[in-house]
Amino acid sequence: MNYDELMTLIRHRQSCRAYDPEKDVSDADILKALEAARLAPSSCNKQPWRFIVVRDKVTREKLCKEGLLPGISMSWVMNAPVIIVLCAEPKPLTHWLAPILSGIQFQLIDLGIAGAHLNLAFESMGLSACWIGWFKGKAVRKILGIPAVAQPAALITLGYEKTRHEPTSRLELSRIVFKDKWNKPF
Repeated sequence: MNYDELMTLIRHRQSCRAYDPEKDVSDADILKALEAARLAPSSCNKQPWRFIVVRDKVTREKLCKEGLLPGISMSWVMNAPVIIVLCAEPKPLTHWLAPILSGIQFQLIDLGIAGAHLNLAFESMGLSACWIGWFKGKAVRKILGIPAVAQPAALITLGYEKTRHEPTSRLELSRIVFKDKWNKPF
């Protein structure tokens, strides 16, 4: 894949909030995408990501009813045939001590990179996904029986898009790159 092909994939990817509930996602496609996530780089190569694939309708309904935070309507989540829970399993030195010294939660950065790999892999296979952070971590932990060593950090809905919407706008590059600070300290 060259740069232009990669940029086409990245530009096409968008968060899906309208899934076709009649179209299922194959285990093979999920496993391919999880392989892409597995290959993501991580701090000190600790690979703190853990994934829970939720396909069971009853469990997905429970996650929707009890696991999502109130205030934002997310009824579309139930139409996604798959919900993947991204969990961080921190390692003592890299993920507990390093944040005390640096102030950076490396396991969450690592999980974000793995999640980006996952989403781009889905997009490359014609699948659609949406990253959700508006959920109750304790409720999700209880519903899925997640052990205390793992921190639920995000949900990703997955399926085939029912209707494609116009992509949301993005800030211009000139608004996010501080050219006056290029190679200069802030």
